[in-house]
Amino acid sequence: MTNESRTEHDNEKAESVNTAVKKEDNRPVVLKVEHVAKYFRLPTEQATGLKMAFLNWTRGIKGYTEQRVLRDINFEVRQGDFFGIVGRNGSGKSTLLKIISGIYTPEKGKVSVKGKLVPFIELGVGFNPELTGRENVYLNGALLGFSHDEIDAMYDDIVDFAELGEFMDQKLKNYSSGMQVRLAFSVAIKAQGDILVLDEVLAVGDEAFQRKCDNFFSEIRKDPTKTVILVTHSMDSVKKYCNNAILIKDGEIIVSGNKNDVADRYTLENLKRENKKPADDDKKKDEEPKYPTGLNETVPLLTVRPSKEPVCDMEHGFDFEVEYDYRGDKDFYVAFSLNDIRRGGVPFGDSFDLFRPGHQTVRFHVPMDIFTNGEFRIIASIHEYENGRKDPEHVHMVAFTNENLACDFSMRDPKGADNFALLNKMKFGYEIVDTDMASHQGPAVAA
Repeated sequence: MTNESRTEHDNEKAESVNTAVKKEDNRPVVLKVEHVAKYFRLPTEQATGLKMAFLNWTRGIKGYTEQRVLRDINFEVRQGDFFGIVGRNGSGKSTLLKIISGIYTPEKGKVSVKGKLVPFIELGVGFNPELTGRENVYLNGALLGFSHDEIDAMYDDIVDFAELGEFMDQKLKNYSSGMQVRLAFSVAIKAQGDILVLDEVLAVGDEAFQRKCDNFFSEIRKDPTKTVILVTHSMDSVKKYCNNAILIKDGEIIVSGNKNDVADRYTLENLKRENKKPADDDKKKDEEPKYPTGLNETVPLLTVRPSKEPVCDMEHGFDFEVEYDYRGDKDFYVAFSLNDIRRGGVPFGDSFDLFRPGHQTVRFHVPMDIFTNGEFRIIASIHEYENGRKDPEHVHMVAFTNENLACDFSMRDPKGADNFALLNKMKFGYEIVDTDMASHQGPAVAA
């Protein structure tokens, strides 16, 4: 391709992207959250009667503290969005969903909804074990605001999706837990609403049922009239289904917009919490054992943590450091292993002799360009030589990093797209020997 044609192609691509953005901006807003705040009152004083309550009031004793769950939340969801809401437990996600669904009333701000909103905050809420599956479908539909005729129209689709046709006239208490979940989820996703609100309900049923759910969500993404709001801890689901997302932390939105940015920041927030130094732990010392699991009086300190941010790319790799305090009197070495958290296995490991006892920090750099995107953990251990440095056959481990002292990190790179395989096919060369039979060979060889 010539420079001129390449420039023309790039301009056309940019124009098509801009057109797509403009079309997206023209979609109607179906959910608008404006300056929403919510707090709960937690009682601290107990008034045994009106007299005590009056006395507390005259003394300026409130008798409660305010727990602020949400602070000035603002975002919009447009028709056709698959909108993700993510955050750690206790960040305020479920409270926000209950405000959107009309279960809670905010202290400040307002929520505007255009269309019929169908909330599923928890699967199976409203189901009665003494009623049949059929009766529970109609009961649950009524609780969601559907008329009897509307449920009639949806009933066959719900039963077919749940694959429970022969069980619908049995009482729900005779269903297995998996059957109950399938029925509840089928009611959730087959309800004919305009806006579907789901809170942590994707990982349900067996493998075959999950594939069916996956196909359903892939299809609903193509329907411009349907809008889905999804609360989840699965960043794979966010990246797979959502087109926009927000990340909530301590009741505030800290990232919004691009789903990949939100998912990666969520991963980063989790890794920051997991990789705190031992001194940052806010548990009381008298509640802890003298030494954490894996450590002892010979090695009271051994930890692995990132030298920089715990999210890296292929080009720059990952920097980490091992901090230790060795108080023994023998020659010793440190071993570390790189573990693949999501796919399993140990893709790399090594050991190195150390000459400095006491409190030390050693820094390392690991190239990551041969891997695909994923989550990794670095584990370290300290070993002593029993009969001298040159006798590796006689060693024993004296300390290791437990899960809290290991280092978790992620690689996120456009060229390392998520794959079932660990190695990056652009770096791993292969070729087919029987060239007469082959029309393809590994990209690294072809390059």
